[in-house]
Amino acid sequence: MKPRIGITMGDPAGIGPEITAKAFAGGDWTTRCRAVVIGDAGVLRQACRFAKVDLRVNAVAAPEQARCEPGVMDVVDLKNVDAGRLELGKVSAAAGAAAFAAVKKAIDLSQAGALDAVVTGPIHKKALNLAGHHFAGHTEIFAHYTDTRDYTMMLAEGNLRVVHVSTHVSLREACDAVKQARVLSVIQLAHDACLRLGIARPRIGVAGLNPHAGDEGLFGDEEIREIIPAIEAARARGLEVSGPVPPDTFFCKAVGGAYDIAVAMYHDQGHIPVKLQGFRYDHQQQAWQSVSGVNITLGLPVLRVSVDHGTAFDQAGKGTASEASLLNALDYAVRLATVPADKG
Repeated sequence: MKPRIGITMGDPAGIGPEITAKAFAGGDWTTRCRAVVIGDAGVLRQACRFAKVDLRVNAVAAPEQARCEPGVMDVVDLKNVDAGRLELGKVSAAAGAAAFAAVKKAIDLSQAGALDAVVTGPIHKKALNLAGHHFAGHTEIFAHYTDTRDYTMMLAEGNLRVVHVSTHVSLREACDAVKQARVLSVIQLAHDACLRLGIARPRIGVAGLNPHAGDEGLFGDEEIREIIPAIEAARARGLEVSGPVPPDTFFCKAVGGAYDIAVAMYHDQGHIPVKLQGFRYDHQQQAWQSVSGVNITLGLPVLRVSVDHGTAFDQAGKGTASEASLLNALDYAVRLATVPADKG
């Protein structure tokens, strides 16, 4: 059976709906999966006009009612947005509530066995919080509603895969979060993710936290106290782990193929190199020429993959936003959700 993939539309005031329309129009996903969008059918019809794509929006009540045919975008219609009154490019509680409802519905459907994976469109954190849902982002929503405590974010672009010890916390808190148990947990999650991607013997690289990875305690001792013991514990489990490597050369080695997956200590340490790989900005055109890469939450009972960009309110409704990251996310979701024939 082809996996059933649920795609949340994201914040309706952002680019999520129109990149979803472009993704459906730009490739025949019916050959690889059974994809259904979760959101408001009226917003998706409007997005098709913005994106100038010829798609039939088929509103359904449940994924099993989807037609999954070329030229058709099946939508589990939540009927919770007035498209005629929607203010594109504006932060609002109403849009935040609609985006949250789509995510929560996707989680519920996954836990009920109606979806094999979820691909999430971009949401706006302020809109989410204005709607009364006080989460830092998708990762925390999924973790909360699946009662998951041991999880991490993985970003992927090309041959670069990065997992994080911490993400949406202050830099001061991120340093405090570098503890042996957490680093070891993330190393294990990274190893398991690579196995699921078909990498038989994953090579895992671990970044240092401090300049020069502490230089034997001269610039901080977190490497000595927390990171090295975690690496040694992972090796004792039979995992192939290198590090801690000085952060200023670590990602050069990762891009060069030294590791199958890289462990970053905090949000920006891992996000910046991935976005340097996948994002291209043209200053003269004042526009992004390329926005690619995916975000995968590891450790959840629900398979969740996401675009690696935000709502881009400045592009909403113009039909110019790139669907590249969403296509990458769909590809990863299908690969991870597809069970090999000898294991099915």
